[in-house]
Amino acid sequence: MWLSDLQKIGVGLTAFGVFFMALGVMLLFDAGLMAIGNILFLCGIGAIIGPKSTLVFFTRREKIRGTVCFLGGIFLVLSKFPVFGFVLEVFGFLNLFGDFFPVVFGFMRRLPIIGPVLSHPAISRFMPRESRTRV
Repeated sequence: MWLSDLQKIGVGLTAFGVFFMALGVMLLFDAGLMAIGNILFLCGIGAIIGPKSTLVFFTRREKIRGTVCFLGGIFLVLSKFPVFGFVLEVFGFLNLFGDFFPVVFGFMRRLPIIGPVLSHPAISRFMPRESRTRV
């Protein structure tokens, strides 16, 4: 799968967004770092799939609850309520992107080092059922 230059930039922005978000959480919910992480994450998603597809994804009828929670959490983080904002963001993130987790786990199971670890019987019990089938 070949990525355009804009999509490569989007992957970088998304990765930096996740990094700053994690760093903000590790530094006792630093609102500034979490806000930077949120902005970079949203810009990265927009650059990866395009602005129109991003708008369509976030405004789909079945995703509206996740969108409201995710954007509400970002608003709370920007309003200097990082703990409540983060909890609301995580809930919204799981509602928005929860459908992709089986695909991600299926991909990770095919990786050289991570695959055998995820295939261990103790761990495979907790993985989504779709990821246990061959992709």
